[in-house]
Amino acid sequence: MVLVFLITILWALPTGSLPAAGGPDQVGAPASGWSTAKEQGVWWFVTPQGKRFFSVGVNVVTGGSEDRHFRGRTWYSWASYYPSFEMWLLATRVRLREWGFNTAGGWSLHPKELRLPSTPELDLGRLSRFHWFDPFEPSTADRMKQLAKELTAPYRGSPFRIGYFSDNEVGWWNGPLFVYYIQKPPSNHTKRRLVEFLKEHYQGDWSRFLKDFQVPFGVRSFEELAKTAGTDVLLRPGGEGIQVVRRWTGIISSHYYRLVWEALKEADPEALVLGDRLPIYYDPYAVRAMVPYVDVISTNYNVDSPEGWLASYFFEGLMELAPSRPVLISEWFFASKENRTGNRNLGHLMTVGTQKERAAGAKEAAKAFAKQPQVVGIHWFQYWDHPKGGRLDGEDYNFGLVDVDDRPYEELVEEFRKVNPTLREIHARSGLTLSRYPSGPIRIPKARIDSSDNHLGDWPKPQSLLPRLKSPPGEIPFGEFYMAWDHGALHLAMIAMDYQDPELLAFQGEFPLGEAFRVDWGLKAGSSVRRFRMFLVPPSREEDVGKDTYKMNLRLCRWDELPGCSPVPGALARYFGSDQPRIVVELSLPWEALGLQGPPVEGALSTELAVTGFYRARWMSLSGLPPAQAMEELGAWRKVELVGFKK
Repeated sequence: MVLVFLITILWALPTGSLPAAGGPDQVGAPASGWSTAKEQGVWWFVTPQGKRFFSVGVNVVTGGSEDRHFRGRTWYSWASYYPSFEMWLLATRVRLREWGFNTAGGWSLHPKELRLPSTPELDLGRLSRFHWFDPFEPSTADRMKQLAKELTAPYRGSPFRIGYFSDNEVGWWNGPLFVYYIQKPPSNHTKRRLVEFLKEHYQGDWSRFLKDFQVPFGVRSFEELAKTAGTDVLLRPGGEGIQVVRRWTGIISSHYYRLVWEALKEADPEALVLGDRLPIYYDPYAVRAMVPYVDVISTNYNVDSPEGWLASYFFEGLMELAPSRPVLISEWFFASKENRTGNRNLGHLMTVGTQKERAAGAKEAAKAFAKQPQVVGIHWFQYWDHPKGGRLDGEDYNFGLVDVDDRPYEELVEEFRKVNPTLREIHARSGLTLSRYPSGPIRIPKARIDSSDNHLGDWPKPQSLLPRLKSPPGEIPFGEFYMAWDHGALHLAMIAMDYQDPELLAFQGEFPLGEAFRVDWGLKAGSSVRRFRMFLVPPSREEDVGKDTYKMNLRLCRWDELPGCSPVPGALARYFGSDQPRIVVELSLPWEALGLQGPPVEGALSTELAVTGFYRARWMSLSGLPPAQAMEELGAWRKVELVGFKK
């Protein structure tokens, strides 16, 4: 009834007098250019009127499909619910304002229709054939500049236009970028640039190159490599070639960001360049490469735990890599198995059981995002559910604020209605946040943990979060740990990110353990010292043949004086989430595995944790020592107190 009344009132207003839903009224702004600013340690968007702005947006604010039923699916379609598109538009403006949203995110209607600050996604790199064609081909830059002028023309000069996303989820997966271009023919400019880079890196020494890479028989020099096509150049197990592959990622991503920056700043100088919406993962080389060529770093994000917890290492890493750039969460979401559309939620993205849980998790996640001082906005994905039967690409999630029948999910939008207006003030206080990592012994809570439930919702946070791990100079931590205890076991969880391309390594049969992702865990209680190792092992060549999914294997070992990978009786280790790049592991280790009958008598332990990424590309540890050294230097292990322990 309230919605009908508001629509009636708004219907009587001329379009120019409509307020921006929850955001600043940009009509009459002195200029069209937005900017960013850092005040007292907190980043903000700044409107054309000079006001601080925390962007609370929604992606895909459109009327949906022209056809309600299409290719065996039932789609959201405005014509099924409203007598005219204008009536749908008015109702949607009212809803977004009532629910506290102030921005239209990617793939939304033009701001002249929504009257909202907007962040259009252009697909500039894809449309200009940068990705997976020949990015170093000389005409790429001119083609991108011409396209930028065409794509920005509808928005140029609009005070509602914050800036542009150049693309969505380019990814910068290091392996495919190397494998794909090294196989290109000699006519490919990017292939030639890659071989030139390899020759420069190895100072023309082919024998040094062969220590890191395996090439087909008959290829005997860089000059011959440049003349090949379809040639496999693979990492040699035990070599250091992955560092060369990572550097190539930096070279090609820097080229992309520079061309995008030049094209967009020439086409629309007043607009912010918002980056390419990183895919819930980032490559450090790509982030460093983008810093000179973006105004804002945008990243999509998969919330880490059902209650709305966010892994702090992800944001701390961005702050360390790019302290001069704010971050926009360009996409975040919650789905529920309980939904009216019938979405199946197939995959690894955050899914809970009920709409009540969905609403509660989204509320807490929104507040957690706002507490990050470098985050200038959060954009929910998306306005309406995926169609019943799933998108044409197979994605099928209950992401909507409304279902495919235009009915709001009441619990969710009610929580947004209450929390969204508070986010600006929460964000304003984020610069005052105290360190989560006090010095002294690590105090871990007592908690009942179920390591078989495939989520971290039962972990007490932040109490169980361990101090930030340390990486060597030039690197950043790529994960974090949680620890808790009870009278039966010691519990460990890890949230991390890493990536490996199965086509990059030269091997037959079983994947070499020395190239797998691994976690080393050392524990000392009194005179008892134990070392354990968890491997994340990609499938063998034989296992991978003909499979639609690519499934990692988790292997837990006792790894000290015992030979090989000895099993750990009574331990429960689970690997869940996506197979990569997001890595989530949960482990319950019975006290008997430490040679104890229960918690240590004094209630104290010492511990060390060290992680080595795929192909030994990078590492991190509690002590800051390299993994092998960290496991041996017991004096550097951190003391642990069991909170709540009683003799």
